[in-house]
Amino acid sequence: MMIGSNTDVTTLNSLIATTIDSINGYQESADAVENPQFREMFQELARDRQQVLPQLQAAVARMGGNPEDDGTTLAAAHRTFVDLKSAITGRDDKAVINEVERGEDHIKHKYEAALNDTALSADARQVVQQAYDSVRRGHDRVRDLKHALEGTNA
Repeated sequence: MMIGSNTDVTTLNSLIATTIDSINGYQESADAVENPQFREMFQELARDRQQVLPQLQAAVARMGGNPEDDGTTLAAAHRTFVDLKSAITGRDDKAVINEVERGEDHIKHKYEAALNDTALSADARQVVQQAYDSVRRGHDRVRDLKHALEGTNA
């Protein structure tokens, strides 16, 4: 067992919570959209994020920490807002995609901040980098979808 610094464990647990939030957000967004292609894409992205979660949690455990297994309170409030917005806007796919992209911008920035944190150990940075690959892929797919929809009246 390697012992990580408090910075490593705290940073990884924060990323775990945010990753759980993004999984939940994708699942809720899949339920909220009408277009079956968007639904499948969100389900696929949720599964992709689900793959990185155990790697982050295992790294925290290896470092002697207690791995996070729940999302953030802020995300629960955000999901409530998204639910309310969905009810008001009548499940507008564009509105849902805009919210997903906002969430993706948030998680991408969190991972980038962790990668730029000089206090993070090389071991923790490697785990973050592997998970970041999934985050970047998801972010870019949602961004591209949003831009494609902006060019249409869909």
